[in-house]
Amino acid sequence: MLPAFQLPPAFRLSSISLSIRFIFGLSIGFGLNPSAFAQENMQEKNTAVIPAVKPNTPIQKVEVSGAGGYNERRQDTASKIVVTQEDIVRYGDTNIGDVLKRLPGVTIGGVQGRGGAIRMRGLGAGYTQIMLNGEPSPPGFSLDSISPDNIERIEIIRAATAELSTQSIAGAINIVLKKAIVTAQRELKAGLSDEHGNYGVNLSLQLSDKAGRMSYAISGNLNRGDFDRPSRNDEQVLGLNGEPRMLRQISAENEGVFSSIGLSPRINWMLENGDIVTSQSFVNANRFTSRNVQVTQSILGDPALFSNETSHSVSESTSARTNLTWVHKLADSAKLDARFGLNYNKRSSENKSHALGVSQILDRAYESVSTDNGYTYGGKYTAPFVEDHAIAAGWDGAWSQRSDQNVRHDTLTGVGPITPNNIDEDLGVKVARLALFMQDEWNYSKALSIYAGLRWEGITTTSEGNTIASVKNRSSVMSPILQALYKVPSSKNDQLRFGLTRTYKAPDTSSLSSRRFVSTNNSPTSPDSMGNPNLKPELAWGIDTGFEHYLNDGGVLSVNLYLRRIDDFTRTSIVNDGRWVAMPTNDGLATTRGIEFDAKFPLRALIVDAPAVDFRANLAFNFSNVESVPGPHNRLDSQTPVSANFGVDYKLDALPLTVGANLGFQNAGPVRISLNQSSYGVPKRVLDVYALWKFDAKTNLRVALGNALHQENRSSSTYADNFGSTIRSNVTPTYLALRVNFEHKF
Repeated sequence: MLPAFQLPPAFRLSSISLSIRFIFGLSIGFGLNPSAFAQENMQEKNTAVIPAVKPNTPIQKVEVSGAGGYNERRQDTASKIVVTQEDIVRYGDTNIGDVLKRLPGVTIGGVQGRGGAIRMRGLGAGYTQIMLNGEPSPPGFSLDSISPDNIERIEIIRAATAELSTQSIAGAINIVLKKAIVTAQRELKAGLSDEHGNYGVNLSLQLSDKAGRMSYAISGNLNRGDFDRPSRNDEQVLGLNGEPRMLRQISAENEGVFSSIGLSPRINWMLENGDIVTSQSFVNANRFTSRNVQVTQSILGDPALFSNETSHSVSESTSARTNLTWVHKLADSAKLDARFGLNYNKRSSENKSHALGVSQILDRAYESVSTDNGYTYGGKYTAPFVEDHAIAAGWDGAWSQRSDQNVRHDTLTGVGPITPNNIDEDLGVKVARLALFMQDEWNYSKALSIYAGLRWEGITTTSEGNTIASVKNRSSVMSPILQALYKVPSSKNDQLRFGLTRTYKAPDTSSLSSRRFVSTNNSPTSPDSMGNPNLKPELAWGIDTGFEHYLNDGGVLSVNLYLRRIDDFTRTSIVNDGRWVAMPTNDGLATTRGIEFDAKFPLRALIVDAPAVDFRANLAFNFSNVESVPGPHNRLDSQTPVSANFGVDYKLDALPLTVGANLGFQNAGPVRISLNQSSYGVPKRVLDVYALWKFDAKTNLRVALGNALHQENRSSSTYADNFGSTIRSNVTPTYLALRVNFEHKF
């Protein structure tokens, strides 16, 4: 057994305030104004206000707190953070991306307020695994098709487990949909939104009930809104001595309308023998129309091939997913879980553009239709063969087939360097995945529990088409996993964690395809793009450690450290074969490491008679190094070096009103991508504010302000060689978003 240690009493009494001051100090040091927060409620809490019975006696507040059942974060050997449904709907968000951006260690790429790549530990682009009910999200599936109202909880999994996919170098985010139906429910939510004069509406309805051994629920949602998203790009070419050779200013205006409708039924059956069968499905349809105008003004140097381009686009998508799970209880507390699912996704788009050049006019008509169909299957057998052991073994697989049909027709008027680039493509990709795993959670003692697992996962990808060579790729990874949880005997509230993992990142189908996408004004900062059929998966060894201190009222303070060593790191290289083209390549060794803090506690944990104020905060520092790229700033592409959230919720005693805010911060700065490529981003600050008025136990009004700081998003990319450098900078304004939601339970 590990040796126990005893903290001095003075240290124990001041640990909370010291941790708070440390986190606040780091936040202020990185330009944060601590006035908001967001994290998860790990335990339910009942609060009663009891007035004294004697007259002329000041009213006293008595807070009664109790655990709300099993606490996954505290008691599971595997390291995870669980975000409850209450926190998910707090700000009235209509998409999951806005929910995730406030969670510990999670950042969202792209322009603030508009969604983007989901990242853990600053890493996206496949390093973060996104799962739905424990399964990797299927090809072509968009998380935006799921309403936050349908989510039971979100699990942030920092260290991999054998049961879930180990394609999670940075970590995994598991979105668990509602399954259990406790009581009959009828709930209606209606909302309005406004962003810079562009209005939107959203409706959602949830119905649930029981009928004998069967319970059912059905939820539907409807969204519609307008958007107007201008941006500006400057492109310049400099000589070796920095003398300007070319300067262009590009202004773009993108406006349109989006709409979506979704339906999510689920049914639970309790069979006579105690088995449970669950069917869960959802169908979603989206339509997106837009008009884009791009004007290029040449200030210095040769004019652009096309100076004025107008395009009109219409895209539609339909997705359907259904899953059937069966839980069969066996003798001696053994259990068999089995599942099977079907996926269907179809997207179609039509684009017509008119480009005006110096000597030519280009009219282009483009149509595409793509489908992603497939199925998933899996199961797990658990049995307590040995006392204090929870042994499980299972399988996990999927098969999908994607088809892409693309037709492009160019009509050119005038004489110039451009020739028609007509396309008639019919492409297909098949992906088969199979995984086998075993795991054991061993309660060695009251203080120490150990998790050991082994997972083998193999992927076969086949690509073929009338315009590309047929390619077949196979890869497999054996992943041993070890995690340990040590509860400090001298303190009921302190515990230590350790994890050793083997994870990987497989190239996606687009990265393996030799299909080429052509840019209109080709340049080093606006190149063509294509995949690399010889791309290999990235493999990583990882170490995770952590310390957690739990408060008696459900609060928590924690610090976690991580390290990943990545072999066959993949980066995007730019070459010139007559045109500039970007493609992914394996390029040696990379390492990433970091430290993460998170905290959640009520103010009454520090001051007995304080108002009902809850604080939540998280802060993460991420560092990385790519050996094949010269420094400085040779970190992994687009990694967020510093991220933080700070927030507060205040529940008024005299009024049925709760108010709160969350301030998020993402640092950026310079990145050296390769010998010739670099990029730069400006730090982002996002402030969200909400107010919740409870008319009664069944009726609420929620008002939220999103992106209240409406900071401009600025970024740039540079390509430099022996002839000079090409720099492209982007400025995108963002706007305040107002959301008003009315919620009523019948």
